[in-house]
Amino acid sequence: MKKRITLTEGNIVKTLIQLSLPIMGTSFIQMAYNMTDMLWLGNYGSKAVAAVGTAGFFSWFGNSLVLISKTGAEVGVAQALGKNENSEAKKIINNSIKLNLIIAVLYGVILILLRKPLIDFFKLGDSDVIHMADIFLIISSLGMVFTFVNPILTGIFNASGESKIPFLINTVGLVYNMVLDPILIFGLGPVPEMGVTGAAISTVTAQMVVTLLFLYALKNRKDAFLKIKLFEKLDINSIKKILRLGLPVAMQNGLFSIFAMFIARIIAVYGSTAIAVQKVGAQIEAISWMTAGGLSTALSAFVGQNFGAKKWDRIFKGYFATMLLASAIGFFATLLLVFGGKAIFGVFIPEAEAISLGKMYLRILGYSQLFMCIEITTSGAFNGLGKTIYPSITGIVLTGARIPLAIILSAPNMLGLNGVWWSISISSILKGIILTGIFTAVVLVPKRKELRVLEKLKID
Repeated sequence: MKKRITLTEGNIVKTLIQLSLPIMGTSFIQMAYNMTDMLWLGNYGSKAVAAVGTAGFFSWFGNSLVLISKTGAEVGVAQALGKNENSEAKKIINNSIKLNLIIAVLYGVILILLRKPLIDFFKLGDSDVIHMADIFLIISSLGMVFTFVNPILTGIFNASGESKIPFLINTVGLVYNMVLDPILIFGLGPVPEMGVTGAAISTVTAQMVVTLLFLYALKNRKDAFLKIKLFEKLDINSIKKILRLGLPVAMQNGLFSIFAMFIARIIAVYGSTAIAVQKVGAQIEAISWMTAGGLSTALSAFVGQNFGAKKWDRIFKGYFATMLLASAIGFFATLLLVFGGKAIFGVFIPEAEAISLGKMYLRILGYSQLFMCIEITTSGAFNGLGKTIYPSITGIVLTGARIPLAIILSAPNMLGLNGVWWSISISSILKGIILTGIFTAVVLVPKRKELRVLEKLKID
């Protein structure tokens, strides 16, 4: 059996690339699930895109809840392995999965029971869109356990340096979804046309396949700390540690999705085409932030293990190397979205009005890509150190600022719909600048001074 990547030894850049490439691949695969739905549904009609996009907000909020246990597991496991404390890693893994499953069941039940008022919040004003959103939300809620458990299993493997396994497993799930999606949406042979219902069934069953493959992979692992025992009693100390690490990140992402719901309500005034443009545009833009997210996750595991091993020199070098890669990605994304937005958007919704609006969305968001990438990367470094509160507070404050900014800039005497896009882009630029500044002031400068003092004492 091939050994997992050891993050506390060897060439730093090579180690980060080896770890991050499969993670980025997995991130693209997770993005491709939604993009596949949007691609096929875009050809089915903009109303279907608007419906799935609206219901998707609640899956997005669910992903925030996943981050409670996922972040706690990623950081806790990485730091424990860096200290060579396998028993601690095992405790974190078992308790994070149990906590994750409890939250998944509760959230799925709540969505089914409260789906009507939740969808009514958006004031969609179109009975067809509302009906399709209702159906999609029910089916998604029934498969919530699979949606929750797959990211945390992915995170556990990543934290242990085994990023290829989740990449391969999620690839199988994506291929399954890509094949099944058009068949169930449009119908084929004896399979009837199901539209939005088919898209939901395809995604949920693909997630179920991924879960089964993860369980099979875990069953065949020899690493003792990866042996999961679901029926043991919850360990309170482990749960406290998971919550301490994961709650700030979950709160940031949860509020991010809530803020996005208010933004969507502002966009809804401009009609279902504007809603569809934002949903599809966000999926296209996700190419850059998913890539940066892969680097961030790899950096978090790298920093976590080296923090546990007290290897600060590797932490600094790893951070700067990852920032360089993230900056290159952000610069390329800016060029792609600013100059190629029209051609890219036309692939997803072949309607003249949607293409025109989509081109402006991608151009305006394109200007913030570099700053968004460095913000996401710096968040990974903070998370690896266990200092999850800094990126969370920065993200909450500046993302929340999008709402008043969008209201002001989208006024009839201002920029209209483009004002909403500018509110998103401006806040992303500020987050990148401010969070990187905080990391420099809180971590880089003080720690380097401390290390220089210690080095001087050793020499003396």
